[in-house]
Amino acid sequence: MCGIIGYIGPDDTGRMVHEGLKNLEYRGYDSAGIALAGGTLTLAKTAGQVDALTAPHANDATIGIGHTRWSTHGEPTQTNAHPHTDCTGEVAVVHNGIIDNYEALKAELSDQHVFQSETDTEVIPHLIESHLEAGISLLSAVQRTTDQLEGSYAIAAVVAGQDEIVVAREDSPLLLGHGEDATFIGSDATAFIEHTNRVTYLESGDIARITPDTITIYNDGEQVERETETLEWDAEAAGKSGYEHYMLKEIHEQPRALRQAISGRIDDFAPAVDLDIDLPDEYLQSIEEIQIVACGTSYHAGLYAKELLETHAGVRVTVHIASEYTFNGGRDPWRTLVLAITQSGETADTLSALRAAAHEGAQTLALTNTLGSTVTRDADDTVFIRAGPEIGVAATKTFVSQVATTVLLTVHIGQLRDVLNSQTAADLLGSLRTLPGAVQQVLDQEATMKQAAATYADSDAFFYIGRSAAYPVALESALKLKEISYDHAEGFAAGELKHGPLALVTPETPVLAILTNNAAAEKTVHNVKEVESRGAPVLGVTSDDQLTDDLNTTFEIPECGLLEPLVANVALQLFAYHVANEKGRPIDKPRNLAKSVTVE
Repeated sequence: MCGIIGYIGPDDTGRMVHEGLKNLEYRGYDSAGIALAGGTLTLAKTAGQVDALTAPHANDATIGIGHTRWSTHGEPTQTNAHPHTDCTGEVAVVHNGIIDNYEALKAELSDQHVFQSETDTEVIPHLIESHLEAGISLLSAVQRTTDQLEGSYAIAAVVAGQDEIVVAREDSPLLLGHGEDATFIGSDATAFIEHTNRVTYLESGDIARITPDTITIYNDGEQVERETETLEWDAEAAGKSGYEHYMLKEIHEQPRALRQAISGRIDDFAPAVDLDIDLPDEYLQSIEEIQIVACGTSYHAGLYAKELLETHAGVRVTVHIASEYTFNGGRDPWRTLVLAITQSGETADTLSALRAAAHEGAQTLALTNTLGSTVTRDADDTVFIRAGPEIGVAATKTFVSQVATTVLLTVHIGQLRDVLNSQTAADLLGSLRTLPGAVQQVLDQEATMKQAAATYADSDAFFYIGRSAAYPVALESALKLKEISYDHAEGFAAGELKHGPLALVTPETPVLAILTNNAAAEKTVHNVKEVESRGAPVLGVTSDDQLTDDLNTTFEIPECGLLEPLVANVALQLFAYHVANEKGRPIDKPRNLAKSVTVE
């Protein structure tokens, strides 16, 4: 959601910023713009795709900022696109986040300043302009401006004729990239990863001044030092590697992502795991409840985790949509662990839920893919899923990696609580070890899913059904299809069909049934017969040859013990991808959606 790129260096500034915007397209956006700061400001903005934006050029400009906007205040027009400028045309600002008090600030400024856009962002350059009139530096002007702002923001500001960028961060992510002879600014490292993998993550409250020679960071008026880290992934890892879409590439990366998730974490000689968790063993032994907070795909991973943790770790688990979460006052915060699952580590609703739980005194644990993200600093402890960069908006490899990592967490907690016997632990870890190979077998049969997609792509709607751990997979599979194909798709607990949704079933509504081991397949078959009697075609995902007679189309998967529903998920990811591809959808950039949702 929204992307920022900034550059100071010797190369063609307009080209460098434009390339950064291209790298950020995956985050989701509907307009874009660039400002180059030489002796004067050079602006270029567009409503629509970055491809429609001509990279500006200014011979004297070694500084530039750019932005991809996802509309919140005002429609996606050229006027509303960032960067926004002040009345003099000398100050330019890009901004991620939401300024909660912008209406009050705009009312105060309107007597002396002319506003052009409908955005909340435009108050920022006008505030900076008003402070610069007092003869202070850009750094001081930004500091005074942020003191007036309420809300979340990542800001980059430039002034014509000044060889510097000043940035500020409050909640919304922002980081610096350190090249050999250049400095980059980005919402995430993807913006500049082909140039450097050395980064500094700014923290909330940080304001930084970047010049061609120096970087100075302040927090609460005091100069501070922030560590420089080296990322473990590079530009090749973030590229398409010859695949037509990032999503397809990332579906095929799942065996490797799973191996990374479990590598070094399973004891080769005993059914035990090492997650390097700092939460005390005594605390994990004493907890009465785990509350999982998450959004979207991560929420579905949380539902799968609930099945695992309640069954094998002997602890009550509740799963909450993060935007709806409140810490229940009847719970004992000292015996409640709040687990936040977020791919990016920057999901605003999840961070808000985590902070609410911490405020009540609960211990918090983050499950994330992103080193240095906000959730890693807010949570008491963090477990990384190690999936590698995921560019496609529709999450694929991060879902399977999230679930695989919660298997490890289940074994760890279950053994600490002395409720998971050695044989079941061995079975769980054995399934986990075979998971990458099982997923690869499904990927090798992609032609089957592609053919089925071609057959059913023009259907009226799609219904997914499953039980137990297959139920969250049904929800997740339906979400994938609706995200990228724009078709109506719903996931149901299989037994719920007869309590209402069966009224929607027709010969034009395929039902995709997850008939896997350890997911009550024999009961789901009864629901298959119910929809078949209404004329609906049934596509089944199963490892059981005895169940295929009831199916119009079968996606065969290998046996994988307790994690077989997760293997079925991969087959259904491929089905969703090929349905969307049949329809010619923009798979990596579905309309109205963003990869990282950093506003509530």
